[in-house]
Order: sequence, then C-alpha cells, then structure tokens
Amino acid sequence: MDASTLTTLAIVAVAVALLALALAVAAQQRLAGVRRDFAALDDGGQTDIARVAATQNHRIDRLTAELAALREHVASAEDDVRQSLRNVAVVRYDAFGDMGGRLSFSAAIVDDLGDGIVLSSIHARGESRTYAKGIVGGRSSITLTPEEQQALASATKDEPGPSRSVRPAGRPDLTKDAS
Repeated sequence: MDASTLTTLAIVAVAVALLALALAVAAQQRLAGVRRDFAALDDGGQTDIARVAATQNHRIDRLTAELAALREHVASAEDDVRQSLRNVAVVRYDAFGDMGGRLSFSAAIVDDLGDGIVLSSIHARGESRTYAKGIVGGRSSITLTPEEQQALASATKDEPGPSRSVRPAGRPDLTKDAS
C-alpha cells in the first residue's frame, strides 16, 4: 500500500472513530435522561425499569383497593343519611277559638323514605295534651288531623314550605314552619 492510501485510510478511520464517539456521547446523554425519568417515577431512586413498573403497579393496585373501600363507605353513609330523621316541619295553630298565640303545634319528623313520627301538642287554658303518630312511607295507620297532614306534607316536600329564616353561618335551619 502506498502512503496516500494509508493516509486516506487513517483519515476515514479517525472520522469513523469520531462518529462512534459522538454516537456514544449522545446515547449516554439519552440514557441519563431515561434514568432521571425513572428516578422521578420511583422515590427510591431505582432505575431498573422492571422495579419501577412493579412499584407503580403495586401503588395503583393499592389505590384501586382504597378507592373501592371509600366507595363502599360513601354508599353506607348515604344510606345512613337517607334513614336519618332530618326532614322536619312544624305547623303552629290555635286549637281553640278563645285561645290566642298559636300555642298548639303539629311537628312531622321523617327520613327521606317518609318514615318517622308526627307529634302534636294541643294547648288549652287548663291543660296541654301531646299525641304521637307513627309514619311509614309517608302514611299513618291513625287518621291525621289537617294540621298534621300539612306538617307531614311539608316535611316530605309534597308541599313547599314558606321561606326559611336566616340562620347563623354553619347552623342550617332544619325545620320548616308550615303554619
């Protein structure tokens, strides 16, 4: 081989070596970026993709189980709320024409299914009487007075009650005066 061929071959070899070095540096930079990404995924700083994927999969499974438990808890709480006696309405009236001040009342206290109780207190000059009537499904097996029917209708939202009075912040008005 002559000297010019050897020189050309040496120049080509140096160019190939420089190209290989550039490719190696670029690959190393990409690998460092991938390692940073995996380190961000895993708190332990592991860069093994299998471990990172397994850890993330375990976390997702745990969160899925926690979410299912929370959904069950919320459903149970919703059932409890539906069964709570939270619908209240009061009708005040004068039971006797000679009495003033609307001291007699009927109060309906029911849950969202219409189960609960109607309480009535009849106030007269010399005495006061109180009656309780059970309510199931919005109906009573005992005949209700018109005032009791009005209170029950308002508590079960069959009849819109009057506007509610303003309450202090954080203290909702849970009663409706339907008189």
